[in-house]
Amino acid sequence: MDLYFAVKMIHILSGAVLFGTGLGIAFFMVWANRARDPAAVAHVAGTVVVADALFTAVAVLVQPVSGLILIRLQGHALTEPWLVWAYGLYVLTGACWLPVVAIQMRLRDLARVAAAAGEPLPEPYHRLYRIWLALGFPAFGAVLGIYWLMIAKPG
Repeated sequence: MDLYFAVKMIHILSGAVLFGTGLGIAFFMVWANRARDPAAVAHVAGTVVVADALFTAVAVLVQPVSGLILIRLQGHALTEPWLVWAYGLYVLTGACWLPVVAIQMRLRDLARVAAAAGEPLPEPYHRLYRIWLALGFPAFGAVLGIYWLMIAKPG
């Protein structure tokens, strides 16, 4: 196996982990929220926080490193327009993801307190959940845009 193949495999797999974990996290958080059960939300949100730390954070670090190596191995200039667009979309994804991580921890904590008190999820939980959900749309769109750029390499 040559270096290019190995790095490309790592880059593709880490991209799949990034997208797949994000999609899985979104699915389970939305599904748990629909039940409005504080104990279920607390459990799922706790798992989501761990998954983000174990999978998403690692992929977030691997992607630019493997991407830069691939750019060099393929002889592309760092300033090619499709790459500049990919960098911008990656920054947009990160700008959405970083607050989402903090929000997920807060959602977990609010749900734990409500579950322990035998109370429904409080209004701050619902407000933060709406922000969390809203941040997911541009992040997923940006990741899809990055995939398109990596495949098409336009212009």
